[in-house]
Amino acid sequence: MNIKNNINILSQNMTGACRLIAVSKTKPVEMIMEAYNAGQRLFGENRVQELVAKYEALPKDIEWHMIGHLQSNKVKMIAPFIHLIHSVDSIDLVKEINKQAAKSGRKISCLLQIHIAKEETKFGFSEEELLGAFEANAFDKFTDVMISGLMGMATFTDNPEQVRSEFKSLRTLFEKLRASSLPGNAAMKELSMGMSGDYKIAMEEGSTLVRVGSAIFGGR
Repeated sequence: MNIKNNINILSQNMTGACRLIAVSKTKPVEMIMEAYNAGQRLFGENRVQELVAKYEALPKDIEWHMIGHLQSNKVKMIAPFIHLIHSVDSIDLVKEINKQAAKSGRKISCLLQIHIAKEETKFGFSEEELLGAFEANAFDKFTDVMISGLMGMATFTDNPEQVRSEFKSLRTLFEKLRASSLPGNAAMKELSMGMSGDYKIAMEEGSTLVRVGSAIFGGR
């Protein structure tokens, strides 16, 4: 597995404003350093304990992204350093991130996770829930959080048109929110969608962040 070569190929494939997040979950520090030495600086993890250990062991100019389901009681462990939390799937979690951000003396950027897949196992707001929350000013009081955009995961399927349709629906919601009157702590800047198997479709549909693991580091 030539990590440097994979990074270079993927980086050259990035189009428009899209950036590459190297998903380093389960991968050892040595492999992450290979990607780092190839110029990669954005890394994504889905388990808090693993993320904290890697943050402590690796260079401090890495941008760490939390991309997995996040439990409220673990927010405090990543609040001092996390760059972006992609997987914010409830107002209660926003409340806890806001609390821990204030304690850490920083503003934490978040993406609201939207349930777009035809699978019950995925987390996230429905479109109706999210629009209702904004209309009810549910996010306005969380002044130590910056809601920077949306995240979604497509159905795990071999049907590219289904994947495209799901990404398109997320982009439509993103644009709808961007055109609306948002509170001061919200701005639709980032659209996180696309992984190793579907990142090209995601880029075509407007993704600004793709989360790629196996195409860089190989399978588990």
